[in-house]
Amino acid sequence: MNVGLYQNAASLSALEQWQDIVTKNITSSQINGYKRRAVQMGGVAGGQTFPDPSTSISRSEGLQGMFPEARTAIAFQAGENHPTRRELDLALSGPGFFHVQTPEGDIAYTRAGQFSINPDRLLVNSMGWELMSTDGDAIQLQPQAGAPVVDADGTVKQGGEILGKLAVSEPTQPAAMIPLVAGVFAAGPGAGMQEVEEPDVLQGYLESSNVKPLREMIDLVSISRAYEANHKLIQTRDQLLGRTLESLT
Repeated sequence: MNVGLYQNAASLSALEQWQDIVTKNITSSQINGYKRRAVQMGGVAGGQTFPDPSTSISRSEGLQGMFPEARTAIAFQAGENHPTRRELDLALSGPGFFHVQTPEGDIAYTRAGQFSINPDRLLVNSMGWELMSTDGDAIQLQPQAGAPVVDADGTVKQGGEILGKLAVSEPTQPAAMIPLVAGVFAAGPGAGMQEVEEPDVLQGYLESSNVKPLREMIDLVSISRAYEANHKLIQTRDQLLGRTLESLT
């Protein structure tokens, strides 16, 4: 059995996964609060489970050697905060995530701070999920009470009245965060969410994604070259195998 062919085929499969992730990063680069998906190319030892490029199903063949594998993680570095001068746009200068409540009643976490007011005068994100306070209640604005003011510590005021304080938490294990949609995450098992006691909230700002499109384009070029090199190696090995079989017949 030609182990080299399997190694090159596994490389092509890993490169395809990497390309899919880079493409998603590029298409999502304009989403506020989006966190880049990072790829680390590693290897899995022969004789263990490894991806079968023909079926996208992991198999164990007992082959010796190392087989390439793409491992994905989320890069939680903060994006740049840019001013919008819109009173319902919020950003975090320090660590943490805003709390939003999903339609199922679960708490999700986001740094995408483009909020608006729904018909019930509740602050909601772009998907209509309610922005939550430290008391576990939604932030509700009062009619004809003027523009809301959000202090640096997350306290929301309107007409001099305190409406609540924004809940801001950060995970002790960011790798356990599960991406949902549009820069929103769920806390997976072991995430260890804890309250940020002194958040630094910026009113009239939005955090952009932490994707750098130029870097992603460079990665696409690297992927293309690596894919081509592995494809040529497969062709070369196949030709050598063909000549070997011919000489034995």
